[in-house]
Amino acid sequence: MLAALPLMIIPFILYNLAMLGILGGGGVASLGTVISSLQMLSGAVWTMTLGDGIIVVSLVFLFVEILKASRNGRGSLINHMLSMLVFIAYLVEFLLVRDAATQIFFILMTITFVDVIGGFAVAIRSAGRDVSIGL
Repeated sequence: MLAALPLMIIPFILYNLAMLGILGGGGVASLGTVISSLQMLSGAVWTMTLGDGIIVVSLVFLFVEILKASRNGRGSLINHMLSMLVFIAYLVEFLLVRDAATQIFFILMTITFVDVIGGFAVAIRSAGRDVSIGL
């Protein structure tokens, strides 16, 4: 049953934890907290903020979700429905919550939308190939 759980809920939870102050200082300003800084050979300094890290985590989970969509079985339909509910939760929070009206949250919501549409497309494509003709 855990395989049917959409992983895109994890970045949603991480973002909301950052807004509550559990990750960083709290509020939208916490997304700018530097979590990594590296000196490059060119002399430039590359930094990753908390918001950037959440986006990277979300992209990794998107890859895993697309791989999960290629499976056929009982859990895949439940996964697609739950992924749609997670996208709806992103959309409602984006429209109604002031701290969710950021570029980072919009990118997370777009990644979740790609998960929903990509999951359905991959599932339909793999189901079409799975049809066997009984001769």
